[in-house]
Amino acid sequence: MTRKTRRLWLVLSCLACFAVATALVLNAFSSSIVFFMAPSQVLKTPPAPDRVIRLGGMVVAGSLRRTVQGQSPVNLFQVTDGQAAIEVRFEGILPDLFREGQSVVALGTWVPGKDFAASEVLAKHDETYMPREVAEALQRSGKWDPRFGKPPSAESWNTMTRNEAQASRANSGSPLP
Repeated sequence: MTRKTRRLWLVLSCLACFAVATALVLNAFSSSIVFFMAPSQVLKTPPAPDRVIRLGGMVVAGSLRRTVQGQSPVNLFQVTDGQAAIEVRFEGILPDLFREGQSVVALGTWVPGKDFAASEVLAKHDETYMPREVAEALQRSGKWDPRFGKPPSAESWNTMTRNEAQASRANSGSPLP
């Protein structure tokens, strides 16, 4: 084998190793990416049962129920994007800024026909903050148009009652607990 041929094989083997390493890194990243979804998107195209997603929207006014299971508190509430609502179950203490009618992002998994099992709940940090994804979901649902000012305030979402959320969910075919 000539010197030129050996160099060619060395370069080709280095490129192959680089391609394999790149593929492994991209595969590792794709399994750890957490997608944001609004309740209407979750009901329309459900994620895989083992897929962790971020569910964002507004907490439906009057939907918060708190119980105690063993030693840990269990919180049940509904999250809506104005088109659909999903029941969220969170075992633990909710953030201090968590309120009904406020924007929230819950990290967890969802199985069709069951509650969204949240492992973490994030609430807004002041009265003007709204997560970017929640604002985009409001835009897509037609509840807000950026040409006409800021996103709707949390107080305006207090008009969304539990009955309206149930009717929205009944129309989508998902049973309420």
